[in-house]
Amino acid sequence: MSKLKIAIQKSGRLNEDSLQLLKKCGISVDNGKDQLKVSVPNFPMEILYLRNSDIPQYLEDGVVDIAIVGENLLVEQEKQVDIIERLGFSRCRVSLAVPKQIETNDTAYFEGKKIATSYPNTVKQFLRKQNVNAEIHTISGSVEIAPNIGLADGICDIVSSGSTLFKNGLRETEVILKSQAVLVSSRKLSPSIQEILEKFLFRVRAVLKAKNSRYILMNVPNEQIESVSAILPVLKSPTILPLAEDGWSSLHSVIDQDKFWEVIDELKRLGAEGILVVPIDKIVL
Repeated sequence: MSKLKIAIQKSGRLNEDSLQLLKKCGISVDNGKDQLKVSVPNFPMEILYLRNSDIPQYLEDGVVDIAIVGENLLVEQEKQVDIIERLGFSRCRVSLAVPKQIETNDTAYFEGKKIATSYPNTVKQFLRKQNVNAEIHTISGSVEIAPNIGLADGICDIVSSGSTLFKNGLRETEVILKSQAVLVSSRKLSPSIQEILEKFLFRVRAVLKAKNSRYILMNVPNEQIESVSAILPVLKSPTILPLAEDGWSSLHSVIDQDKFWEVIDELKRLGAEGILVVPIDKIVL
């Protein structure tokens, strides 16, 4: 029987978030200590735990079918693979940074200077577009120390909170790439594997849709049901149940989490009362 081979990071934050996503998709992961390939008992899938930087090459070669990786890694390695879903976790940015005593944020500061980075291709592409010529020093890890030991005038590295830059006397000057975890596919999938992938994607999208949505319940005057329904368009139609009190109904629907505060005043203006908002585990459309 065919099995969908998925690669995830061997360790680290991306590993934890990836396993959490699989769990929410109903995929049981029960691997022993240091086991690098695991068969899933309740879905036609094999999980391979690989070094992050190796995953794009495995995808391009068709050794694995899909993977969860950082978008920044794909931009850097420029492999022939396809992003099929942005997952919304492990967000970060690839940024330029300089010693904090440097006052300018202008990219032109780097003209003729040295930049230390683990992302040489990404930096070169960006500087080329800015018409800036700089010397690139490629470093694997501990990039932040480079300016302090005289190796570089600035750096380009992954930034999440910025605390590591601050601790090393650096400050962020320009974001050159925003990144998040993405689900990526090889271009060498057989029809049987593609069929399994579609089933997996159905689960993933149900989880992602639920993550960005909330279930909303409220009591609404009957004459305002149509108006309230018009500003809650996530589902095809709301559920409406009559209340014991004449002239009122309970309206149930789904709302985009990011838009709740934008519409709450309008809901109240239309007479909605007793508004409850609760998380959703999954949405199947």
